[in-house]
Amino acid sequence: MWMPPGQNQSWVSEFILHGFSSDPTTNRTLFSAFLLLFLSSVLGNGLIITLICLDTHLHTPMYFFLCILSLLDMGCVTTTVPQMLVHLLSRSQTISFAACWLQMCIFGAVGLTECILFVVVAFDRYVAICYPLRYTVILSLGLCTRLSAGTWACGFFFSLIHTFFTMRLPYCGPNMVNHYFCEGPSVRNLACMDTHVIEMVDSVISVFMVVAPLSLILASYICISQAIFKIKSMQARCKAFSTCASHLTVITFFYAPAIYIYMKPNSRYSPERDKQISLFYNVFSALLNPVVYSLRNKNIKGAFLKVMGKSRVIC
Repeated sequence: MWMPPGQNQSWVSEFILHGFSSDPTTNRTLFSAFLLLFLSSVLGNGLIITLICLDTHLHTPMYFFLCILSLLDMGCVTTTVPQMLVHLLSRSQTISFAACWLQMCIFGAVGLTECILFVVVAFDRYVAICYPLRYTVILSLGLCTRLSAGTWACGFFFSLIHTFFTMRLPYCGPNMVNHYFCEGPSVRNLACMDTHVIEMVDSVISVFMVVAPLSLILASYICISQAIFKIKSMQARCKAFSTCASHLTVITFFYAPAIYIYMKPNSRYSPERDKQISLFYNVFSALLNPVVYSLRNKNIKGAFLKVMGKSRVIC
């Protein structure tokens, strides 16, 4: 549908999200698969948040940031997946211009906040391994709260800039977005004007929010690796490496596809491939976090068993 503002031009008032397939049978199969992934992600991250809140032994800086990470992952999947599930079973796959604007802004804010939070988590691991005796003194509750608030503020600020510049472009048709949600590059590709300037703005944002954080994370882990090799106890060294390995696994699944999507030029835009790759930092990353941090973390498993034990006693 178009809204005619003038005589010779018309503006898009809604978009059509193409999704993955137009075949009903395929869509039903995809619906079942993505519903399972969505529920697993929400329940897994929700369980981590609940356990950290209930168990006082987990009230440390590391688990404080892990709780925020789980909250961000829940926000990421709930912003995009429910609508995708509806569209998989519905004949209408439209989304209004305002709803598209809102979805792009919230998804961007959550994703960019997570980018910075990974730096904070790397700093947390650096302090814990390099300055273990001063860990809780350096990372006080006040500092943790300020770091958390700063990541959210930066994420929303840069997301608003990205969304504003993308959605203020003239969209005069066609209005078919070859994606399962309103992601910036996919929507921008429909603009009926040159988007070179907007691409440059996105590149600058990517440098600040992706390249710079990733560089700080690598620097942190170089220092951490040097500190780990100085540890004499093999058991303590393995424990430190195990904790860092969990973090690096999550970072790889999140950053690698995000860099590919947001830092490549518009000339290399490939809608089908981009849709598949975006699932890694949107859906699979949110599912991976609770699996990695619960299966590899004795404290989380201990808190879970403690809660289950209490519930049995009550019953």
